[in-house]
Amino acid sequence: MHVRDSKAWRRAGTFQHLQPNPPVSRRHSGAARRMFLWAGAKGAPQNEKRTIYQKIRDYDVLDKRKTVTALKAGEDRAILLGLSMILISVMMYFVLGITILRSYSDSVWTEESSCTVLNSTIVAEVNCTYSCGSECWKSSRYPCLQVYVSLNASGRVLRLSHNEEAQDTNPECFFVPKCRKDYTVMQTLVMNISERLKMHQHVTCYYDPGELQDNVLLMRLYGHGAVFHSLFWPTCSLIGGIIIIAMVKLTQYLSILCEQASRIKRKKERKD
Repeated sequence: MHVRDSKAWRRAGTFQHLQPNPPVSRRHSGAARRMFLWAGAKGAPQNEKRTIYQKIRDYDVLDKRKTVTALKAGEDRAILLGLSMILISVMMYFVLGITILRSYSDSVWTEESSCTVLNSTIVAEVNCTYSCGSECWKSSRYPCLQVYVSLNASGRVLRLSHNEEAQDTNPECFFVPKCRKDYTVMQTLVMNISERLKMHQHVTCYYDPGELQDNVLLMRLYGHGAVFHSLFWPTCSLIGGIIIIAMVKLTQYLSILCEQASRIKRKKERKD
């Protein structure tokens, strides 16, 4: 009996050792599930926060890129505008230099004085030509009005011309009208000028201070006012273009300095 009991006890111990313990495994699996669910519930908000932060950061980066692109396009347009203004001013200087400034510098009638009209009469008729179409020219004539004045600055008696253009075209006549087919129109125009000169005997005139010319001018083709305005507006355009380009370059330089300062600040914050 004792031997049988010992054998039976051995068999029971062997089966007990081989049989798994269900309560312990269930406890471990339940604990693992609870830990997994707790970790998942705890990690989900962090991931969501990181995702939202990443989206906001991406939007900020996109906004910054759009702003930088818009600023760069605006700066390019401003520089193009400044360069265009400078180019236009240089072209205006060139055109005005060969027209107004050249005529003003070549003129010898630089001094202004007062003249007294002595005589104003039509002395002759001058032939002229006018255009009647493409490669078509016809002849006509206009009355030559000759005016003599006394220069009050020196007392000399000189011939009066309307301006430099009339002096170059015909120095014997005071006024050279545009040649037309109708002679009566030109005659009426010249007679009206003669009557006005007789009514206003004292007129302002321009003479040669070197006394090399035997005539004076009633008005200059390009006076001080015309020269001033011809130089003033191109100069304003040139200065405006230079200021625009300088402001754009200054803005770019300041933006670079601000970006460098922000980078240095970020590095210090990271080290801290």
